[in-house]
Amino acid sequence: MSTVVGTDQALRARAARVVPGGMYGHMNAVFMPPNFPQFFARGEGPRVWDVDGNEYVDFMCSWGPILLGHRHPVVEEAVAGQLAEGDVLNGPSARMVELAEVLVDQVPHADWAMFCKNGTDATTLGLTVARSATGRRKVLVARGSYHGIGGWSMAPTARGTTEEDHLNTVFYEYNDLASVEAAVAGGDIAAIAVTPIRHDVYRDLEPCAPEFARGLRAICDRIGAALLLDDIRCGLRVDMAGSWEPLGVRPDLSAWSKSLANGHPLAALLGNDAFRDGAQKIFATGSFWMAASPMAGALATLRELRESDGIGAMRRAGERFQAGLREQASAHGLVVNVTGPPQLPFLTFAGDTDFARATAWAGECGRNGVYLHPTHNWFLGAAHDDEAIDRALQGTDEAFRAIRERDGGD
Repeated sequence: MSTVVGTDQALRARAARVVPGGMYGHMNAVFMPPNFPQFFARGEGPRVWDVDGNEYVDFMCSWGPILLGHRHPVVEEAVAGQLAEGDVLNGPSARMVELAEVLVDQVPHADWAMFCKNGTDATTLGLTVARSATGRRKVLVARGSYHGIGGWSMAPTARGTTEEDHLNTVFYEYNDLASVEAAVAGGDIAAIAVTPIRHDVYRDLEPCAPEFARGLRAICDRIGAALLLDDIRCGLRVDMAGSWEPLGVRPDLSAWSKSLANGHPLAALLGNDAFRDGAQKIFATGSFWMAASPMAGALATLRELRESDGIGAMRRAGERFQAGLREQASAHGLVVNVTGPPQLPFLTFAGDTDFARATAWAGECGRNGVYLHPTHNWFLGAAHDDEAIDRALQGTDEAFRAIRERDGGD
């Protein structure tokens, strides 16, 4: 991949005049290596092309939403069919009821579903339901975890938030039950929010210890608070029934988005009957929350994922990719740590505390047609077939070679 020039450069200049900073949020290329593109033209299967025509094997999957592959024909056909009939109407279509039925049938801890658009919508809706049901105010959040851009979930130091925004947020340490017990001691706890794994940025991914998950469930039962599982990133990649189902721990509420409709905007809050009355009593709405076409896309996505064993395909591809990365790094005399579920892998370099080497390596990957991130977990999709993994490993091997030539081995 060449240095960013031409169309991407021109679009950046134009955006700087009409968009604050030219770009914002997690998709801002300022957080990526300098040779990475900001603007993209199209996607197909496991690949994306930027506006200058450079092709990449995509290991961010649009930061998670692409589950089956870009422009999956079955999903796109379902969306197009619904669009031909109507999308944003005066009320929901029958797709809403159908999708709620499918999710309640698919997810053992769910007795009901509510729909919205983004992950922040779903997690914040979950907290609102918990507060409505319990009559309490506080929410426990693991330090460093990301649950969206609601004031309650942002770091206390986040610009644009106030001290009052965080008055009812209490922090604990992931995988540390003692810190949770200390946090609940103050009482008035409406919910404990938790991610299925620890997937904070700038650190190795960490699985949830089964005893920690069971301990959170027991604490919530003891104090009468909601266990709110933020399954935004992991949902439908780890397990269709919910990411903690393999642990035998079922939350009261779970937030889903990203991959739910293979790139079409949709999120869901699922809950059990203990919190149904609390959900019925709140006012929750959005102008586009009941749009029918993303729900049609979600129905097609769930059906295709189930019938094609998409999770199994992602897991096998991810295992092969992770093993290849470990072997390549070792062959080049570099020490790396490859962590996370195979469907959500990540790589760090030993001693790379400022992530300078990871950033340089990701930049070299980009030059060799592999799009991944130096500080945020990656995503695999069901379209990552053997050909895509082979092509990606060619690019990562060249990237390791470049780092070895630049820095020497470990």
